[in-house]
Amino acid sequence: MKRILSMMIVATLAYSMAASDHKVESFVNGLLDHYPAARLLDIYKSSFQDYMGAEHLVNDTASARAYLEQELASTSLDGLMPWYYEPCGVDSCHVRVSLRAVMEGFVSADLLLDAFISSANKATHPTVEEWVARWHEIMQTIDQMTLDLPHFAEDKQFIEQVLAQGRYAISHSPDYREAYSPHYRIVERRIFDERIKGLLP
Repeated sequence: MKRILSMMIVATLAYSMAASDHKVESFVNGLLDHYPAARLLDIYKSSFQDYMGAEHLVNDTASARAYLEQELASTSLDGLMPWYYEPCGVDSCHVRVSLRAVMEGFVSADLLLDAFISSANKATHPTVEEWVARWHEIMQTIDQMTLDLPHFAEDKQFIEQVLAQGRYAISHSPDYREAYSPHYRIVERRIFDERIKGLLP
């Protein structure tokens, strides 16, 4: 009986790992299909946004508002990607809401700002240590994939240096920024579904 239970546990763990690998592969392949200029840095960024949410707490609402207004004033619709929102990472716990949604009048700047701040200041956040463990799981699958990403080894080393310093946030790669002009705010999935999703086409 013990042997049967042990075999069942091993089989369950193997299935869980295979399912997790499939989710990572699906996320990575989907990102690279949509953003062929993306590098490992951009895969990492979407992954930590999904797991950790916004990069920092928002204690200064006035500065956050001023920065959003400045970004809206200096951003051209022609340079933005055509989507209004896209899920982040493997599990889609957070969503990137494009400034296009505001600039085309579907969502007010105040609503997006409030959703962003509510998401950033939520009661509980994973620890950096928890994120490091999760990223290494994701990276194990990425290492097994046949990807031909530019600057892969360099980006991988840079990410490890950031994590070793107890940090997790990084910028998009210069290749990604030049190709796709990313302008968005990170919103928790539940908040997005409740406050924003129904306003978008």
